[in-house]
Amino acid sequence: MTDRRDLQTFHPFARLNRLLDGVPPGHHGVDHPGLAAEAPILLSVGEPQNQPPAFVAEEIARAAAGWSRYPPPRGTAVYAEACIAWLARRYGPAAAGLVDAKTMCLPLAGTREGLFFAALATTPAHSTSSPAILMPNPFYHVYAGAAAAAGAEAICVPATRESGFLPDYGALPPEVLARTTLCYLCSPANPQGAVASLTQLQDLIALARRYDFTVAFDECYAEIYTETPPPGALQAAAALGGGLDNMLVLHSLSKRSSAPGLRCGFVVGDQRQVLALEGLLRVGSAGVPLPTLAAGTRLWQEESHVQANRARYQANFAVAERLLGNRFGFRKPAGGFFLWLDVGDGEAATLALWREAGIKVLPGAYMCAETGDAGGNPGTPYVRIALVYDAALTEAALTRLGEIL
Repeated sequence: MTDRRDLQTFHPFARLNRLLDGVPPGHHGVDHPGLAAEAPILLSVGEPQNQPPAFVAEEIARAAAGWSRYPPPRGTAVYAEACIAWLARRYGPAAAGLVDAKTMCLPLAGTREGLFFAALATTPAHSTSSPAILMPNPFYHVYAGAAAAAGAEAICVPATRESGFLPDYGALPPEVLARTTLCYLCSPANPQGAVASLTQLQDLIALARRYDFTVAFDECYAEIYTETPPPGALQAAAALGGGLDNMLVLHSLSKRSSAPGLRCGFVVGDQRQVLALEGLLRVGSAGVPLPTLAAGTRLWQEESHVQANRARYQANFAVAERLLGNRFGFRKPAGGFFLWLDVGDGEAATLALWREAGIKVLPGAYMCAETGDAGGNPGTPYVRIALVYDAALTEAALTRLGEIL
């Protein structure tokens, strides 16, 4: 358990800043029109570097009168309808048909907000048994921060090569599952890019219903894939039956539409948990502004820019496979836009890349918890690399990375 007053002790980017503090960046020698010669190459953060469609600015300007109004907690009907229409196109009418737009859909400022408040919404403030929140190891730092804020024990379940880079929550002891209030699953996974099968999603939903906990399905990378569209939790629920009981499903425009600054997404799911989440968001969230919702509505309705984004990332992975395919345990992930490379010592590699070439990556250990056994930190040998630039800059950066490592 982590003291919620000291969340920066495990925040990966705070740790990365401490690691590189006082170490001047080297010269990468990359000649690229979009990069100043002295500017570092930032491959540490999963922040898309291409722009969203131009119509985003147009929609925001058209809805500018909404800046003078507080955002409505439930957003607008047209935004909810656009979200559910997209779910129907992406996952099928049967899956989207499980969602009632008025009672089971909320706008979010990206997925991070919903993932954090979900822990507070599902974990009792006073409990006779120590509440537990399950998460993969490695994990998105918001999961652990949310568990700390909720006063719950974070149970980090291995998501290593041996497990197919996904956690096996069903292998946990019944006494742990009995006190679980929330479980996180990211598919495609951050950082490994592994995709849960429809059967795995169904098994997790069934497990949650058996032990009466909620699963927060983090699907923010669902539209970034290399070959086959990843199945979604709504598809699994439709096949399994039982509606959306014990489920929250979160989506965002940050990766799908290269609009992380827009802060726009949504959550659908169990009506009871959506209502509880709404209550917390009314207290602790600023809401999604009306002009933002207008732009988000248009983005959920339009697909050509998503296809272009996906092609961009596929090109980057083709470059990575050509340059690194026989080194560092390289595997082309099924989804997402990260490389998870085994470089022997992630911290040492991060320092070398920064010192010698001004390339910033993230040590894998900063995304993992100690296992408490002889295995130590499972992320220690790894670095995470975000392939968020264009193919030309990606090739130059990975070529230099390979030379150094």
